[in-house]
Amino acid sequence: MKKIISVLSLSLVIAQLAAAQQKFSISGTVSGNAPAKYYLQYNNGQKYITDSSIVTNGRFSFAGVMPQPTPGIFSARLSQNMSGDKSEQAYLFLEPTAMTITVQNGDLATTVLKGSVSNEDNVKLELEKEAATAQYKPLLEALRNEKDHDKAGAIREQLAPYFETNSQLSRKFIREHHNAFLSLYLMRFEVGSMSLDSAKYYFNSLSKTLQRSKDGQKIAKEIKQLEEGSPGSMAFNFSKKDINGQPLNLADFRGKYVLLDFWASWCVPCRAGNPHLLELYKQYKDKGFEIISISDDDRNHDAWRKAVEKDGIGVWKHVLRGLDWDKRNKNLPNPEDTSDHFGIHSLPTQILVDPKGMIIARYGGGGEEHEALDKKLKDVLK
Repeated sequence: MKKIISVLSLSLVIAQLAAAQQKFSISGTVSGNAPAKYYLQYNNGQKYITDSSIVTNGRFSFAGVMPQPTPGIFSARLSQNMSGDKSEQAYLFLEPTAMTITVQNGDLATTVLKGSVSNEDNVKLELEKEAATAQYKPLLEALRNEKDHDKAGAIREQLAPYFETNSQLSRKFIREHHNAFLSLYLMRFEVGSMSLDSAKYYFNSLSKTLQRSKDGQKIAKEIKQLEEGSPGSMAFNFSKKDINGQPLNLADFRGKYVLLDFWASWCVPCRAGNPHLLELYKQYKDKGFEIISISDDDRNHDAWRKAVEKDGIGVWKHVLRGLDWDKRNKNLPNPEDTSDHFGIHSLPTQILVDPKGMIIARYGGGGEEHEALDKKLKDVLK
């Protein structure tokens, strides 16, 4: 009987998955100097698809299934290094419906996709962002080509106003389009820099259908993690090996105020803030204050150690976040990743834990400004 129930349950799951998948089609036309073949790459909800279509008399076509709108890449050739050049590939939002693509004279920069509401929404939003993109184009190109992670970090710092402008335009779209799939897509990128209240506000403003979707559930999980790393929550009790190979357990610091400093060797504002952290540590370490720096340098232990030594911050505790890149690349949960337990999406982020293990403040990454830390320490460590 159990086997029969299991088979029936499996059949039901398969049927539900099949029902969730919907057909889409694309009819394409290209004028002028057409390539021999076009490629379409997208995620159908179960796996990443790379499809191709031979161009015959200026026409080509694609067909498949997907459970919901999804971003895709349309190109005339496949590349392991997606350059983002509009003449080589077009980023499109596909939908489970009948669509058309037109390309003039074989130039992918002229690609027009019709039939997808999500794509039309994105085209309008990208037009609003073009002014900022044009202004920062040299820096964007420099970031794309920079291999040195320290120099890349410095470039990202210069790009901060550009990212802020784009963020504000994205949030404006979300506020005005509660039922649009693009709003859900944009939330995936915005939630990491939102305060807890803002994240809840924007997410709750989305339609129930979007909230219950697969991507919606992922965003809800991220908001939950942010809540667990915000004031009013008990700090996750992590255990690590420190930079000297010694065991470190957050619970061992009960009775002290502990600043959890999430940073990285390549993070320019993190490094710039270290001298001030040193001043605070010297001022309060004898009054029951400790710092545990949690680095994002799991892939580069040498850079981590060199940064600690160069900045002279080895006077307090240091651990790595515990990011398992094999698991992350396979999109599997990793309970050893400390950052996940505190909802860390941007660096630097600092979290202040009181002597009982309760989070009482958060700075950066969805919290207060970092400058507010000085006043908080003055208040609690008189």
